[in-house]
Amino acid sequence: MLRNPFAISVEETIASLGSNKEMGLDEDKVRRRLESYGPNEVPGQAPKKRWRILADQVLDPIIYILAVAALLAFMFNDPLEGFAILVVIVISVSIGFFMELQAVRSLEALRKMGQTTVVVVRGGHQMAIAASELVPGDLILLGPGDVVPADARLIQVDNLTVKESALTGESIPVAKFTDVVADGTPISDQGNMVFRGTVVVAGSCSAIVTATGKDTQLGHIQQMGIDAQKESTPLEKKLNRLSRALIGLVLFLAALIVLIGAIRGKDLLLMIETGVALAVAAIPEGLPIVATVALAQGMLKLAQKKVVIKKMEAVQTLGATTVICTDKTGTLTEDRMKVHALVFGETFIPDVYQADETLLKGLKGNRVFEEMMRTGILCNNVDFKAKQKRGDSIELALVEFAEYMEYGVATLKKNNPEILELPFDAERKLMATAHRDSEYFDVYVKGAYENLVGRCDSIMGSDGTAAFNNKGEWEEKVDRLAFQGLRTLAFAHKRVKEMPKRETLLQQLTFLGVVGFIDPAREDVKTTIAIYKKAGIKVVMATGDHPGTAKKIAEEVGLVQDGASPMAVLRGIDLVKGDFQTDKGSKLREAVVFARVTPEQKLNLVKFYQRNNHIVGMIGDGINDVPALKKADIGIAMGIRGTEAAREAADVILKNDKFTAIELAIRQGRVIFQNIRQFVVYLLSCNLAEIVSVAVAALFDLTSPLLPLQILFLNLVTDIFPALALGLGKGEKDIMRQPPKKPKEPILGRSDWYETLAYGLCISAAVLGMVVYSHYSLGLSAQITNNMAFYTLVLAQLLNVFNMPKSRESFFKNEVTVNPWVWGAIVLSLLIAFGIVLIPTAAKALNLMPLSAVQLGLVVLFALGGLVAAQAVKHLGKGLVTTSQG
Repeated sequence: MLRNPFAISVEETIASLGSNKEMGLDEDKVRRRLESYGPNEVPGQAPKKRWRILADQVLDPIIYILAVAALLAFMFNDPLEGFAILVVIVISVSIGFFMELQAVRSLEALRKMGQTTVVVVRGGHQMAIAASELVPGDLILLGPGDVVPADARLIQVDNLTVKESALTGESIPVAKFTDVVADGTPISDQGNMVFRGTVVVAGSCSAIVTATGKDTQLGHIQQMGIDAQKESTPLEKKLNRLSRALIGLVLFLAALIVLIGAIRGKDLLLMIETGVALAVAAIPEGLPIVATVALAQGMLKLAQKKVVIKKMEAVQTLGATTVICTDKTGTLTEDRMKVHALVFGETFIPDVYQADETLLKGLKGNRVFEEMMRTGILCNNVDFKAKQKRGDSIELALVEFAEYMEYGVATLKKNNPEILELPFDAERKLMATAHRDSEYFDVYVKGAYENLVGRCDSIMGSDGTAAFNNKGEWEEKVDRLAFQGLRTLAFAHKRVKEMPKRETLLQQLTFLGVVGFIDPAREDVKTTIAIYKKAGIKVVMATGDHPGTAKKIAEEVGLVQDGASPMAVLRGIDLVKGDFQTDKGSKLREAVVFARVTPEQKLNLVKFYQRNNHIVGMIGDGINDVPALKKADIGIAMGIRGTEAAREAADVILKNDKFTAIELAIRQGRVIFQNIRQFVVYLLSCNLAEIVSVAVAALFDLTSPLLPLQILFLNLVTDIFPALALGLGKGEKDIMRQPPKKPKEPILGRSDWYETLAYGLCISAAVLGMVVYSHYSLGLSAQITNNMAFYTLVLAQLLNVFNMPKSRESFFKNEVTVNPWVWGAIVLSLLIAFGIVLIPTAAKALNLMPLSAVQLGLVVLFALGGLVAAQAVKHLGKGLVTTSQG
């Protein structure tokens, strides 16, 4: 591979690569180089294999715990419990597998291979070959619409412009040339090179391939992305911590029960078996299923909104995001140019599409404005014949503005046929066309101000044409527009009596004025960013584009406010590696816009925020975003405009490229985390109630409120259905006005463990109260006492769902009571629990019998007592917390 080919001449480049600018390489050289350098393929991730998806589902701490629980159940002769847990494992793993498989298939459908063939000259003959077969030294030919297949040094160009935003972040297509540029010139200014993954917008060229595969600029960036290790998702970390806590809790309960039995002098082996059985019962078998279903439901909801989630846990990660780093071009902007400012004569209109309608109508009679509009329409190569207008983005913007001003563009072109054209080129930076009028010839010119102004000796104003003596003032005007981040284009005109000649076409021009263009901000972005701010999420722009352009867009979308700190906008050139260290990054914390940054700086920025305990979301679509997308906690790529490399590196793909879809995804992620927290508290408090009830009854020689099969029945029916319903809730209405959860905050905080313990003990008190009352006060048999306690536990656990909303919400109207799934789950569970006695075999196995109306009334009374007690404890706890904070 050739180092710095941009800094040497075409002849030196060709000689160094042993090629020929007419004949290209011969087949023998191609074969040897293909063996030496390998195929022209960049390193990347292959689609995830199905076995790997399945393995990732199995290798989960919660699954480990359930597998151990199943093993212990089989060891202690409880096969039903063991098989039931195995069923739970299979269901959970299957749901996770098929949901992620669906995402992988969606990604494969989105995958676009780019240009698979390229026209190459070998042995003097043109041929089309697979892009993967290119080698250094190959002579390639490119035209409009071609994706550049490798890095190459330009030999000949014909009005070539290339869109490099995917690589550099620069929103404007770059005009190319063949002249040598200085050694050390950054990629964005290497105008004599084309790079893999960029797109030819207009013109054509021939070029010598200087680097292929992993040695291209794309290859280097892709390798950076591979080297950037992906962080575990916050949900994975929190579930791992919860799993360790559950293991500790299970071991403690088992040891406690064995110790109590030993103190009371009971058979040690029997107590060990009892302790293990109750410890197994303590594990919430429904947790992985409910968590998986909640994530899967969120994944499906987002899929309906054109948001592809590659891995289920990524849904919740979005909800935990505290910082969003976003690219500018095409993400915050529309990725197209639009006329923004007009400057002519003494007139300055800073935002034409927002200008007063009366003012714009008044321009129609202004001679200077009329000539500028004619220049923009006639000195223009937009293709009107295609179904959709095609052409250079600047020229398309001029046509769009002319149509907005109600000019008959097609009619004007037809009535003023072009007789001569001087096409734009990178060296001249001007375009000129000549047109025949009835008696005269009109010449229209547009191009870079600095290249056009020297050819103008007069200027047109409201009072007619005068000598162009104030060029210094106009230079300041143009500089001000450029400082605001606008792309400027100057216009000139002349009318002559004789047929224009090519060599004199650009002489003695009359200057008209300047138009400022911008890639406009998306209309919906400002509202979305305002929502993020209310949600406590910091949004940061990181772009390779011009600082002025970046700042202007940031102002338009509300990232930068009037009177913002000078440190709000930083340039990549002003940043050094030390700035990204946590103890030296004060200016990074203050900044919200990073302009002219490299892919490595984007990556370092993501690492900086992660070291400062942030959950980082990265939005991008270009090759230059790949390392940061890979390293971020959640990488988000565009599905339509995004490059293949960006989609591969991301966790989330927006199929419709809408920035606003991310707000929906964050909302869904927050709801899921809230739902997971609710059903974990629900499941643990219900299981705790079972254990405490059985353990206390055994300790005081009371009738057992639960038999082994009854515990299994409860865990598979009355636990899971309500928990599933909680997992499908829509969440609190103000969830996007709450700050993000702290990254290290566990699924269950101290207050959640307090509530879990309180609810479990209240349910246990209701169940044990029923045991004592029915046996000692009513003198009922052991079986009826057991049945009344069992049904009290069933009903108390179902009513426990109403303890889940936050205490600040109304008991009667909250996210649980308005959730139809909750009511459906309660009805279904009641039908199963109370209807099981109608099946003789099942009733006998569970030792259940029909209860009288009075006995059922007592069941309802004691279960409601448990709910009332739980609510009292809940609000008492809230009062104590408020007092301590006060």
